[in-house]
Amino acid sequence: MRLSRYFMPILKENPKEAEIVSHRLMLRAGMIRQQSQGIYSWLPLGKRILDKVNNIIREEQNRAGAVELLMPTLQTAELWQESGRYDAYGKEMLRIKDRQERPMLYGPTNEEMVTDIFRSYVKSYKNLPLNLYHIQLKFRDEIRPRFGTMRSREFLMKDAYSFDLTKDAAVHSYNKMFAAYLRTFDRLGLRAIPMRADTGPIGGNHSHEFIILADTGESEVFSHRDFTNFEIPSADTDFDDVAGMQAIFDKWTSVYAATSEMHDEAAFDVIPESERLSARGIEVGHIFYFGTKYSEPMGAKVQGPDGKEHFVHMGSYGIGPTRLVPAIIEASHDDNGIIWPDSVAPFDVVVINMKPGDEPCDRISESLYASLGKAGKDVLYDDTDERAGTKFATADLIGVPVQIIVGPRSAAAGEVEVKDRKTGARDVMTVDAALNRITG
Repeated sequence: MRLSRYFMPILKENPKEAEIVSHRLMLRAGMIRQQSQGIYSWLPLGKRILDKVNNIIREEQNRAGAVELLMPTLQTAELWQESGRYDAYGKEMLRIKDRQERPMLYGPTNEEMVTDIFRSYVKSYKNLPLNLYHIQLKFRDEIRPRFGTMRSREFLMKDAYSFDLTKDAAVHSYNKMFAAYLRTFDRLGLRAIPMRADTGPIGGNHSHEFIILADTGESEVFSHRDFTNFEIPSADTDFDDVAGMQAIFDKWTSVYAATSEMHDEAAFDVIPESERLSARGIEVGHIFYFGTKYSEPMGAKVQGPDGKEHFVHMGSYGIGPTRLVPAIIEASHDDNGIIWPDSVAPFDVVVINMKPGDEPCDRISESLYASLGKAGKDVLYDDTDERAGTKFATADLIGVPVQIIVGPRSAAAGEVEVKDRKTGARDVMTVDAALNRITG
């Protein structure tokens, strides 16, 4: 992508409305634009990052055996009246009526709708277990949206829903999602700690929040330091291995971790003081097991091997991609801007032509742009006429992992400078050496 043809509205000054680092940097880097209170457009740079986050989430959901579908954002009130949540949910639900005066709502979550889909088609235990998920916009009319897309009214959510014949089978589905979440956050460059948590308005009796530690976290969290050393499940993890999944869950819940709502001061005090961790945290995922909470009132049941009908046991599993993007920034930035993990960076490398119009600079820059693209790299080519300081500041701000700087002096000698955004290390090398380093 040539920067001269790209839409990336950089802001030079810090926006006054931005209270935290991620909100400030997302606005300055031209990733998002606020359209109204708590509602944002994702501009091209932000959309590229959001897509990469979604792809990782999708890959790990698929790996764990979940099946993707897409449910609508608008839902009929009838489904929520069946479950008993329509009146109980509160003012966060946006209620509307269509032209026939039928009550509708902009879905804040999809337990009712997915239960309706399930009960319409699945009649036998032979079709279980089943886990259905989608990545879709939600709306919750937060009384005080803030921190940009960290706490917005409209947001993107990956929500998955498991269906099982028995509680034991449902616990296995829960454990599979537990392990999938550990892998997902690790691939996003985050160390997420699963913590016992309140079930909130969705309901249920088994719940974990996945929390990353950050000074700008919304709540205080408490845990044992051992979590920083626990091993992440590998890519070849067998998600059908019941004992293996239980072992992962047992390991990651073997030491103390809880949000402030579930904090047990006495249990925390038992931990040696040097091993206690008390910090602010950002919730990036939440998983629930809630048994027959929805299947019973909505009649979602299957015929079991005993020939009798059984209400299915369900769980739900949420990750907020539009919340994850600022969470990654909170965990990875410096005074100059964002430092993206390679897995979600908007581009793999930025080629900075320091003097467009200079024959060696243009020739080498164009060659690098073409060769890196052919090698499968996402390349941003800064071919603009901006001053050198502005080019450097932009490259640092948007956080592309590798910068290749092509200046007149080095280009005349057939060399370029390669900068690592994370470490700041700079190396002068030949064009071929630079290509080999980045593509090798």
